[in-house]
Amino acid sequence: MDGVIATVIVGLIVAAVIVLAAFSVIKDKKQGKSTCGSSCGGCPNAGACHRKQ
Repeated sequence: MDGVIATVIVGLIVAAVIVLAAFSVIKDKKQGKSTCGSSCGGCPNAGACHRKQ
């Protein structure tokens, strides 16, 4: 029984971390921040995510 409780607790912690990370990415995207790290030299999608306005 103790093993099941520990597994559930660890699972909930991992799920919480994933949810918080997703909210952070969504918030940054809404604020116009880049999530790629600004290293576009070797990125094949550089033209798609940094369009000139």
